[in-house]
Amino acid sequence: MDEAKGSATEADDITQMSFEQALSALEQIVQQLERGDVPLDESITLYERGEQLRAACQKRLDAAQARIEKIVTGADGKPTGTTPLDGDN
Repeated sequence: MDEAKGSATEADDITQMSFEQALSALEQIVQQLERGDVPLDESITLYERGEQLRAACQKRLDAAQARIEKIVTGADGKPTGTTPLDGDN
């Protein structure tokens, strides 16, 4: 049961990270796994953490892309303003 508490705490930690912090942590995990010198159980734990970090980064990238797509362009292709993400327009 302690593992479930640890996973919830780790997920909470990830939500508090900036995109750059999460990406850096993910890169560190990838490097550790690529070295191949981590015991199997630890590798599985690292992989799970990496997947949580990847999902968090992807969520933030998707949100940023949605914001960018809301930029309104004029007939000349230049931005003329923005519209709210949750607007009715």
